[in-house]
Amino acid sequence: MSNNEPTRDPFLELVESYALGSLDPEERASLEAHLAAGCAECGKALEEARWLVSQLACLAPEAGPSGVLRARLIETVRADVANNVANDEFALATSRAIIPLWMWGAVAASVLFAFYNFYEARSVRQAIRQTQAALDEQVDLQKKSAQELALARREAVILTDPRSVKIPMPAGQKDLPPLQATWHAALGILVSGESLPLPRDNRTLQLWLIPKAAGSKPIPSLTVRPDADGKFHLLVQNPPDSQGDTKALAITEEPAGGSPQPTTTPVWVGAVTGK
Repeated sequence: MSNNEPTRDPFLELVESYALGSLDPEERASLEAHLAAGCAECGKALEEARWLVSQLACLAPEAGPSGVLRARLIETVRADVANNVANDEFALATSRAIIPLWMWGAVAASVLFAFYNFYEARSVRQAIRQTQAALDEQVDLQKKSAQELALARREAVILTDPRSVKIPMPAGQKDLPPLQATWHAALGILVSGESLPLPRDNRTLQLWLIPKAAGSKPIPSLTVRPDADGKFHLLVQNPPDSQGDTKALAITEEPAGGSPQPTTTPVWVGAVTGK
């Protein structure tokens, strides 16, 4: 060899193997360092080698597995699937089998305890509702009793107070007993009667205040029906007119619920004389 012959770059021999990816790590590292140093000749050779490798890949014919190979692959996959299913079933059965008996007993006890608590809670709620209903009933009875007591005291004061005005109310019919009315200016009017017949056809007795003013119409007040013994007590706590402006009290027989104006002739009438 002549001394004037140009020296060939030794890395050119590694370029094709590098493009194919067949260099060992040391050679690949050396070539990459050489290329990084900026060797134009090796860089151009690498581009040509990579182009050639890409063309060879495109020229390679498509090939599929043979029938025998495909059958073997299918059998292998089926065997793996069956083996995995069997392993899963075995693991599940094993996990069920290894649960100790005492744990099942604890679960059953917990369920029974939950049902017991539910039953007890429902029983307690029912008992609370019953107790509350009984308390409400007692409160209502106490309120009713207090109201009745207050009315009884009011009536007693009306009947006994010297300031009250006594108003006899004789009946317009001979076979009917008289009524007695007592008017207290502050506490109201109390009308009572005994041995009275029940109004026919579920009708009612209605109290009227007859004004002193000429041409004034009777002022309607409360209604009442005697009890089975023919007794009644009618308390008008807030009369619709004052004692000084009222000439008389009258009671007529009216339809159930009362009337805005009398529909029958008064059965009882009592003059308010005042004091």
